[in-house]
Amino acid sequence: MNYVIIGASAAGISAIESIRETDKNGKITIVSDEDYPIYSRCLLSYYLAGTISEEKLKYRDDDFYKKNNVNAILGKKVELVLPDKKVKLSDSTIVPFDKLLIATGSRSKTEKIPGVQLEGVLGLRNIEDAKKIEVRLDKTKTAVMLGGGLIGLRAAYALHKRGVKVTVVVKSKHVLSQILDEEGASFIQKEMEKQGIKILTGLSATEIVGNKDVNGVVLENGEKIDCEIVVIGKGVQANTELVKGTDIKTERGIIVDDELKTTVSDIYSAGDVAQTSDLITGEKTINALWPNAVIQGKIAGLNMAGKNIKYDGSLAMNSVEFFGLPTISYGITKPKGEGYEFIVKKKYKKFVLKNNKIVGFVLVGDIDNAGVYGSLLRKKIDISSVKNKLLENNFNFAKILPLIKEHKDKFFEKEYDEVFAEQINAVKR
Repeated sequence: MNYVIIGASAAGISAIESIRETDKNGKITIVSDEDYPIYSRCLLSYYLAGTISEEKLKYRDDDFYKKNNVNAILGKKVELVLPDKKVKLSDSTIVPFDKLLIATGSRSKTEKIPGVQLEGVLGLRNIEDAKKIEVRLDKTKTAVMLGGGLIGLRAAYALHKRGVKVTVVVKSKHVLSQILDEEGASFIQKEMEKQGIKILTGLSATEIVGNKDVNGVVLENGEKIDCEIVVIGKGVQANTELVKGTDIKTERGIIVDDELKTTVSDIYSAGDVAQTSDLITGEKTINALWPNAVIQGKIAGLNMAGKNIKYDGSLAMNSVEFFGLPTISYGITKPKGEGYEFIVKKKYKKFVLKNNKIVGFVLVGDIDNAGVYGSLLRKKIDISSVKNKLLENNFNFAKILPLIKEHKDKFFEKEYDEVFAEQINAVKR
C-alpha cells in the first residue's frame, strides 16, 4: 500500500502513527511546505514570549520519520490533487498514491485594508511567523494586534512579556467574542489591562501605514497608533486550494463523512482543513483545534490502513492562560435558539445545558474539573441527579460515580481523554 499524507502537523503525524499500528510495511510519504522538525503550534506564543525554548516546541523526536520508515518531502507544497491518484508538487514533481490524506490545515485570515503588504505586518500561525516577529523585536517598542481572538491575545501576551508596549484593537464589544460571553471575557480583559496591555473595543483599522516598513495603524475613529509590528489575528481559513477543480467537495473546508473520507474514493481529510460533523449539533463545521486534529488524524490513518472506525464528531474547545489566569471553553458556550439552560457562578463558571445534558461550559481561573465536565459532555450523560452540584468547589469524579456505573459503556474514550488532559495540563503549566 502506498500512503501519501499532505501536512506534517497534528493530524498528519497522528495518521502516520496509526497507520504504522496496522501496516508495518506499507510505503508512507509525507509532504510538507515547512522544512522544520515536528513542532506544536499551540506553544508558539510561549516560544515568542521567551518562556520556552525552540527545542521545547518539538513534540516528536528528530528521528521520527526514520523510526516510522517514512519518506519525508519537506519544504515543498502540494499544488494540486490530480484525478489519477497523483499529487503535483510545487517543483512539478508527481507523487502517486493508493490512499491520500489531506491534512493541510489552515492559515491566518488577512485584513483587506491598505498597507497589509508592509514589512512587519504578520500573523502568528507557524514557526516562520514567530521567527519573523522575533527578528524585529530589537527595533520594536510598540505593537498593534488586530483582532481580540486567541491569536491576537496570545500574540499580545507574548510581546508584552518581551517588553513591547501592546495595543489590541477589537471590532467586537469584548475580547474572545467567539468563545466567551461578555461577563466571562471581562475577567481576562481586566487582567490583561491591569498588566499594561491596552485594549480598544468596538473599533477596527482602516489603514496600516508606513513606507517599506509599518509605522502605524489608523483606526476608524481617526486615531493613529504608532507601532513597528502589526499582528493580524482575525481567525483562520482552511487551505483547500489544492483540491480546486476536483470532485472533492468543499464548503468552508473539505467535506468528509464519519470515516473521514472525502467525496472521492481513497482520499481522506483531517485536521483544520476538514469539515466534520459537530459532536453536539450534528452540523458540518470546522472546529480547528489541536485535540480534534490529533483524533481525526488517528481515525483517518486507521481507516486508510483498512479499518472502519467511525468519528463521533468534533468539538469546539479552547484553553489558554494569561498572567496566571487559566481559561477553558468547551462545546456550545454562546447558544442560539430555545431550550437552553444556564448555570453560572460569578467567579467564573458557566454551564450550558439542553435537556439536562451539558452542551458547553466555560471555566475561568479554576479549571481543575474540566476533565470531569468534558467527559459528561462528550458522553452526552443526563446530569439531572448532579445538576445542583456542578458549581460546588469540591465537584469531582467522586460526585459522578453513580453516573459512571450507570453508563460504564461510555467511560472512557482513552485517546480523546488523554489528548484533552494534555491540553488542560499545558494551560496549567
